[in-house]
Amino acid sequence: MEYFWICYLLILFSFFFILFSYLHFAYKPNVLNNLLGFGATFFVFFNIAMMLVLMNQDLALRPFFIPFWLFIFGIPILTVGILIIFSTGLSFLAKNISNKDLSKYKQKIIRKNANLSKYKKDILRKSNHVLIFICFLIAWYIGLVLANHFTGSSKGMIPEENNMLLLYFKIVSTPNSIANVLFSLGWFYYLLFVIFYILNLFMLANEFTRKSRFISFPFNFFSKVYLSNEEQENYGTYLYFTIGQMFASFICPPMVFLAILGISSIGDLMTSQIGIRIGKKHISWNQDKTWEGALAGIITTFIISFFFIGLFWSIIFCIIFFAFDILTNKPIKVSDNLLIPIGLSISFIFIRFFCNFNSFSIIVQWL
Repeated sequence: MEYFWICYLLILFSFFFILFSYLHFAYKPNVLNNLLGFGATFFVFFNIAMMLVLMNQDLALRPFFIPFWLFIFGIPILTVGILIIFSTGLSFLAKNISNKDLSKYKQKIIRKNANLSKYKKDILRKSNHVLIFICFLIAWYIGLVLANHFTGSSKGMIPEENNMLLLYFKIVSTPNSIANVLFSLGWFYYLLFVIFYILNLFMLANEFTRKSRFISFPFNFFSKVYLSNEEQENYGTYLYFTIGQMFASFICPPMVFLAILGISSIGDLMTSQIGIRIGKKHISWNQDKTWEGALAGIITTFIISFFFIGLFWSIIFCIIFFAFDILTNKPIKVSDNLLIPIGLSISFIFIRFFCNFNSFSIIVQWL
């Protein structure tokens, strides 16, 4: 493939530019979020670059799979670039030619949001996360039904081997093992990861352009309206959410990732809603959170994890979620949208590797 290295270098340059921009536009005092967000993004981008090189060394993958993955990783970057150019041009025309003042519409929406109660604002901010989880759950169920109907097995969706660290070591240490490992993961793993890869690129572009004085993006208006004053200076929580989920979807098998996504969306929403509505006993080192909310988060985490990955892992995830929930944003000043998915996914792959504790999906057995 004579064009492989041209496409590869363009993707690699885009990754470096994105990582540079992340640090450039980051709010510098927000050290932990910057390190965690940059580290997770760098890890995923680095491994994409490494996997593409290893795939290119396998002659059997060159005719179809190399062009396919170059397309998958490259087209979203190209699309984002075109949208930035197009949106910047329209913004320039709106300001300098049509002289339309959109600020009054922005102020109207801001005033409307300011009148919302605290729990309604929380639902508005986190309902998108829950909707993403529900959509993935429906897609998984439909895919599972279709796979069982046409093949008589769910092997294509749920890989038999879920020791991801073991598979990773096999790729980097065993020659010509890349094809065998990649095909063993099943198509649903790639669907989950690619969707969050694309979402993350769009959120990164939206945040970079929102903070820039010279370029714009189609969704800048909504982020400037709905972000809180603190988030206007920092990155929006939706960016942290997509970074955390992209990282988790890359290093975790599908059922574990769905559990983490459910915890990050429904578990986080239940924690804040119960804390806001009926919470009375505030955590002494973090007055913004309550013990009632933390308990609601633990129960939700246990239920979600139990059905997706079994009793043993549900207990482990409850302990980890509880520790992260009561320690963020005080005394550890880091976003739980980053810490929870990254912490849970890293905990899974290391405990799974060193202790050889397997997961058992009850919901798969039921269906």
